[in-house]
Amino acid sequence: MHTAVVLLTAIVIGLIVGGLTFLTQHSAPGAVLAGLAAAGLSAPALRSLIN
Repeated sequence: MHTAVVLLTAIVIGLIVGGLTFLTQHSAPGAVLAGLAAAGLSAPALRSLIN
């Protein structure tokens, strides 16, 4: 259950960051990279916060 909450929250954060990046820069590849980076970087932080 803990892993599912962390991964789902990281995915939501990545989608939000990717969407906002796309709205500001109008670049799909840049938005995907920003979303993946945000999701990847938020997962360890979320793990330590929820734990």
